[in-house]
Amino acid sequence: MTINLPFLLFIGILVGATSGLLGSFMVIKRMSLVGDALSHVALPGIAIALTFGINPILGALIALVVATFGIWYLSEHSEVYPEALVGVFFTASLSIGLLLTPEPDLLEALFGNIDKIGFTDGILTMIGAIIIFAVTLAISKKLLLGVVSEDLAKAQKININKINLVYLLLVALVVALGVKFLGTILTGAMVIIPAATAKNLARSITSYQYLSIGAGVVASVIGILVARNFNASSGPIVILVAVAMFILSYVLKKH
Repeated sequence: MTINLPFLLFIGILVGATSGLLGSFMVIKRMSLVGDALSHVALPGIAIALTFGINPILGALIALVVATFGIWYLSEHSEVYPEALVGVFFTASLSIGLLLTPEPDLLEALFGNIDKIGFTDGILTMIGAIIIFAVTLAISKKLLLGVVSEDLAKAQKININKINLVYLLLVALVVALGVKFLGTILTGAMVIIPAATAKNLARSITSYQYLSIGAGVVASVIGILVARNFNASSGPIVILVAVAMFILSYVLKKH
């Protein structure tokens, strides 16, 4: 069944906007590796969901939440650097996911397929987007203060560790929302590239966040239209559009 184009654009706008918003914090917190690795953690969850006939978004979300708590807990109670822990989760999850995912569904799980997006996915995306925007708005000042100075944030009696956990859970949610649209390989890039594009152009924190959201939305909309017209996978096209926007922003910044 052909999916209605306005419906696909609606999902793309939500995924692009939430990815851009969360990515704006990820880039300035220098956590880009975490966003990319978390997207790969979704693959085992998708594989298990497909096996039992469950919506892949829910399967991905469960796997991502478990991994997020694991990374957060180990980073707080282990002497191993967080980057190393992320690398371990990344490689283990990708290996398990590749083994468990049925071969006919593997390409779709890795790179997304807009033709498999249904009405339920749209509802889940809408609910998830509302949650992401509401919670991010509630913790944004604390997140930014933690970026400026963790010592200052602690002096203000802000529990930075818990704020970081909440933020990572929000990233896990946006990755889960994007798996059908972009696939597990490319969803992390959607969190990073629009924010990096905005950073080249913004002159204030506020404009940076708005530009991040706008870049995510524009890349998603253009990518969907191109993918639909040329019958191509949505994930790679959206990311290529985002990369082109980043290159353009870099050139504009230099000149």
